[in-house]
Amino acid sequence: MSPQVVVVTGASAGVGRATAKAFGARGAKVALLARGETGLAGAAREVREAGGQALPIPVDVADADQVEAAAARVEDELGPIDVWVNVAFTSVFAPFHQIGAEEFRRVTEVSYLGFVYGTMAALRRMRTRDEGTIVQVGSALAYRGIPLQSAYCGAKHAIQGFNESLRCELLHDRSNVHVTMVQLPAVNTPQFTWVLSRLPRRAQPVPPIYQPEVAARGVVYAADHPRRREYWVGGSTVATLMANAVVPGILDRYLGRTGFGSQQTDQPRDPDQPANLWEPADGADGQDFGAHGPFDPRATGQSVQQWASHHPRLSAAAAAAAAGGLAGLAALTAKVVRR
Repeated sequence: MSPQVVVVTGASAGVGRATAKAFGARGAKVALLARGETGLAGAAREVREAGGQALPIPVDVADADQVEAAAARVEDELGPIDVWVNVAFTSVFAPFHQIGAEEFRRVTEVSYLGFVYGTMAALRRMRTRDEGTIVQVGSALAYRGIPLQSAYCGAKHAIQGFNESLRCELLHDRSNVHVTMVQLPAVNTPQFTWVLSRLPRRAQPVPPIYQPEVAARGVVYAADHPRRREYWVGGSTVATLMANAVVPGILDRYLGRTGFGSQQTDQPRDPDQPANLWEPADGADGQDFGAHGPFDPRATGQSVQQWASHHPRLSAAAAAAAAGGLAGLAALTAKVVRR
């Protein structure tokens, strides 16, 4: 079989970069879309070192024409697109009343419309061939909004509704093009050092924190198994979404009390830290931020929940064995008590 052709937006850093590298390790031809050219060059090098072929393309996903042109270039140089992964986003860490209208619009254009434009470009090509997969990288925040991230949460909620609508249409058409969504937990990415912040202290992901490779494994698995409508990555994502489904009002009050402190470290925010809202963060000094953020000592590279989700038969067998063992222990205990 010929190598897969994969497009990853937001590929210059964080989850997008880890995902591109994971596809590269499988020998894929990976098109890397992002604004930061330094990060793109670093990501391309890692994809090649992993065993894949890389095509870095500077793109602002908020511009539909740029996304369409990038898709055309990918098919011209790499071949028909098999998988399109939407990851690119930006955000503002601040209470809603401190976010300007233009800033909110920019977050929405990148973090929501960027997914729409990417999906449009992919579908134009995939529908004519009646094959292909689109993976939307979401978040637990697609269901559960939290304070200080109103623009980002709004965009993720919008992607959720958009993706569900599109999936229904493809099912109606009996299309062999598939869309699926991966809801992520808190991830150790560079965004916390470059997202525009008006918080008094340094921003951080809400613990527990996962490494971007955990997210990448979830994305690659979803691309391989796209008939499932949605994947949840990490035990914290499962717990959050289940709690929100059962007691959303209580969760509102809990996050109102804890959500401000849990998203900030004890260190004051650096007033000179870069902000990638309008320009790529690696543009000023040419720094390559990589896939990982500053929280490596606190982040885990494994998820038991993810392993169980990716191995349902083994998980079911283990659960049955555990249940059988408990039943046997209970029977033995009862026998001893009767004696």
